Amino acid sequence: MSLPDLLAESVGDESVVAEVSLGGDDRLAVTPTRTLVYRSDGLLSDESVAEYSHDVERIAVSAGRRKAKLTLSYGLDGDETISVPAKRVDDVLHPILAGILSATGVTDPGESVVRTFRFSELTLVVTSDRLVKHIGSVVWDEEFEEFPYADLTDLDFEEGTVATAVVLALDSRSERFKAPNESARAVRETLVDAVCSFYGVDSLGEFRATVAADADDAADGSDRTASTTDFGEGPDPLSASPVADAEAESDAAPGADARDETVRGIGEADSGSPAETASDAGSDQVTETADTRTAEASDTRTADSATDPASTAAGRSTAGGNSPADGPADDTPSAGDATTGSSGAPSTDAPSETDVLDDPVPDAADDAGSIDADAFDGSPFESAGVEGEDLATEVAALRREVEAQSERLERQSALIEQLIEELRRGR
Repeated sequence: MSLPDLLAESVGDESVVAEVSLGGDDRLAVTPTRTLVYRSDGLLSDESVAEYSHDVERIAVSAGRRKAKLTLSYGLDGDETISVPAKRVDDVLHPILAGILSATGVTDPGESVVRTFRFSELTLVVTSDRLVKHIGSVVWDEEFEEFPYADLTDLDFEEGTVATAVVLALDSRSERFKAPNESARAVRETLVDAVCSFYGVDSLGEFRATVAADADDAADGSDRTASTTDFGEGPDPLSASPVADAEAESDAAPGADARDETVRGIGEADSGSPAETASDAGSDQVTETADTRTAEASDTRTADSATDPASTAAGRSTAGGNSPADGPADDTPSAGDATTGSSGAPSTDAPSETDVLDDPVPDAADDAGSIDADAFDGSPFESAGVEGEDLATEVAALRREVEAQSERLERQSALIEQLIEELRRGR
């Protein structure tokens, strides 16, 4: 992966030994002497590169739910802080710690850091040549211990219910520390692989056999050296006869000292460190609910329940052309009087029930998709006055406005997501 131009310019002639992605285009690069953090152009900051020297005295890590901070202490020069995503803190700590151990002389040139383990207040750094252990609230400072593999005579693991004890047997003492059971297998495999690679064997049993054979060879060589070394019989006392001394020296055969020296070499082997990652079903169901507005034309039907059947006798007499002298008039009206008077004028009749039932009622379901303009005739309701073309124009304008609002909401959502991502990266 090629480096961004600004980061490549900051690296210069140095080689990048490790590179970690911090999300997006942000990344962290580690050289033998420095750690460089590259931030791409974003909402909160412009493109930039920050440099942190490896000549530090202490490293502290504080992790939150989303962000973690690595604090590098430079003694009198103050502290520097690197903010990274919380899920990348272990990926970032490993190369930085390896660079610091190399720059401060804890590890030798060519010695590689295989893996770093962090358990609460215990930090273990497994390298190709040694095990570095640090106990304390910080990840690393000058109060560390190291155990070279060359001094190792045995390696054992004692499993417990909660933790597993790692037992290192050295030339003159033994060292024990515990690792949580959930990480004990990783610690065991990493440490055994590093030790076996250092001794050029394939298993822990072969390592123990090799160490025992070397110890036996060393003991045999020591015995042979002690048995063949001749320091003479010491100075002779003063003799009173020089001639006798000369004869004794000529008779004595010259002695040859045989000395065997045992040399064993231990080859070094480096092992590399393993590399480490509702659609809106907007069924915009335009339910054009054709609100079939049915206007029932209710005619006001007024009917006089009864007309005055009792006409005055004088009226009937006058209408019939009789005089009072002709005699009393008949109180019961005739059939012709019920409909027409004697003068021939029609009388006002109430509408019959059959006529009311025969009035037509508008059918609201004749046309479900349109509104009959005549439906309001004869009713107290009036049309809103919206014609079909005007309604279509308004609906089209509203649709365009809704689409524009949706585009703006999508852009705002993308910006909010980008802002959240940049905040998580530690900007």
